[in-house]
Amino acid sequence: MRLNEKQVQAIKTALTVSYGSDAEVWLFGSRTDDSLRGGDIDLLVRNAPEGEDGFKRKIKFQVEMEKRLGERRIDVVVEKSGDERLIVQNACDNGIRL
Repeated sequence: MRLNEKQVQAIKTALTVSYGSDAEVWLFGSRTDDSLRGGDIDLLVRNAPEGEDGFKRKIKFQVEMEKRLGERRIDVVVEKSGDERLIVQNACDNGIRL
């Protein structure tokens, strides 16, 4: 995994501030492969509260991460109940829970 402990803690703190303590965050994509270099940070949010404020929570999460990590390329996918999107399945199958 190509994130250090400080970065992992920053992401987890931003997650809790934005989605609450029940939410989980998974790293997936190229950052899970130590043999690669560069690339954006791909994150899957699981167990996020559902409702009308989902978009606001996602933006808040991204803003909170930028405050803690600086400006970086970060892609966030939020899993919804019954979500069958391929990207969600890939993240669950190959990702790393932070």
